[in-house]
Amino acid sequence: MADNVYKIVISGPVGAGKTTFVQALSHERTFSVDENASEDIGKEMTTIAMDYGVLKLGDNRFRLYGTPGQERFDFMWEILSEGAVGLVLLIPAHRPDQFTKARAIYERLFSLFALTTVVGVTHCDVEKAWDIDAIGTFFDFSQDQMLRIDPRESSSCYLLLQNLFSQIKKNQTKN
Repeated sequence: MADNVYKIVISGPVGAGKTTFVQALSHERTFSVDENASEDIGKEMTTIAMDYGVLKLGDNRFRLYGTPGQERFDFMWEILSEGAVGLVLLIPAHRPDQFTKARAIYERLFSLFALTTVVGVTHCDVEKAWDIDAIGTFFDFSQDQMLRIDPRESSSCYLLLQNLFSQIKKNQTKN
């Protein structure tokens, strides 16, 4: 029996937790194309092309594609999103200076592909992190699209994917 294969894109600004999210969920060895950061982005390494991992659930295989967060690699956002069934947008709650970038990523991908989207709010445990309700209001996302997550914990990431699958099913029944 052949597997059902689904493509999921994980996107968001620099430092939101995309690489960690893919690594936490993948049942296979992950693949990342990253380099030393050439500017101060708050970390040593940065994704320059993609992160890739595979989550297996029964007869289903979910190919997880993490996008680069820097705008200079934005051409990869479209390449990686083509053919995807859903978008996981990660937003770092402690970096409101990145909210505009997260919104630009979301608006661009949604305008091109109208992907079902869920939002993982990361870094909620950091001092001065925005409340998830305030972030939802800022982005005009409904609360059922959003979840507070820790991308280092696979159970947390899995709950967000379950929410995405639920949203996808809900959208399919509308159509």
